[in-house]
Amino acid sequence: MSNLKASAPLVVILIVAILVASGSFFTVREGQQALVTQFGKPVGGSYKQAGLYFKIPLIQEVHTFEKRLLKWDGSPNQIPTRDKKYIWVDTTARWRITDPLRFLQTVATERGALSRLDDIIDSVVRDQVSSNLLVELVRSGDWKPVTVTSVSGYQPTTKKGDDDDDSSSRTDTPVKVGRQTITRQMLTEAANLTPQYGIEVVDIQVKRINYVESVQKQVFQRMISERKRIASQYRSEGEGEKRRILGQMEKELARIRSEAYKKAQGIRGQADAEATTIYGRAYGQNPEFYALFKTLESLGAGPEDKVELILSTDSEFFRYLKKAK
Repeated sequence: MSNLKASAPLVVILIVAILVASGSFFTVREGQQALVTQFGKPVGGSYKQAGLYFKIPLIQEVHTFEKRLLKWDGSPNQIPTRDKKYIWVDTTARWRITDPLRFLQTVATERGALSRLDDIIDSVVRDQVSSNLLVELVRSGDWKPVTVTSVSGYQPTTKKGDDDDDSSSRTDTPVKVGRQTITRQMLTEAANLTPQYGIEVVDIQVKRINYVESVQKQVFQRMISERKRIASQYRSEGEGEKRRILGQMEKELARIRSEAYKKAQGIRGQADAEATTIYGRAYGQNPEFYALFKTLESLGAGPEDKVELILSTDSEFFRYLKKAK
């Protein structure tokens, strides 16, 4: 019993030593950075390399922060553009902690940093959207109007006075700035405001742009009306092109028929002349035989069947029959 009582203090001292030793070291993992404070004040610099480090137990405290890129997602905001189009704008951003000490002193936690980013990025996005046209926000800077050319060269255009939109909403409006340039301007403005919090904004992107519900129906109706107008113009032009092609076809067909008739008549006249020559020669050689031949030919080309033909015995058709007696 005396030995156990003597060894009890040693066990307690050993346990306390182990606890003190375990609290004297801390680990910085990959993708993390750390800062040590003593009674709320920073001690030494920040630890940005992964490894095992020493601190004074019970007195010093370790604060760890992410070193990797972090995500910020804003709430969709209703913002008017420069051409008075009310739209919903949904943005996202990527950021990271670059100065752990300043970050700890200003926002303390990632939740506090996200709250500050809400104010900064929302303000920057609102300023950029309200100072640019809608067409600049939805199209790239290198976008060019697509030229749709029909058979006869017609290009659909918007008639003046068709809609209540100004030139900024027309489909053929050239883009002067573009979405990429606007997002880069957002990033530049936000990046100038965040270093004071130990934060660096790496990227800002617009996830979605949409009309507010109150004007969506009007926009859709305007789009449908415009497409119907263009389709009607295409049909009208197609009908005119059809008539032009049919007229040209009829003209060409009449020309071909006329040339074919002319050629046929020429061939027929030439054949008749040649036949007349042959008949003349045959008649000159034996007029009696030629007369017989023509008589027989006439008899063969007589009336059709079931037709009775009454002739006198003095007819030329019976002349050779009389001689045969």
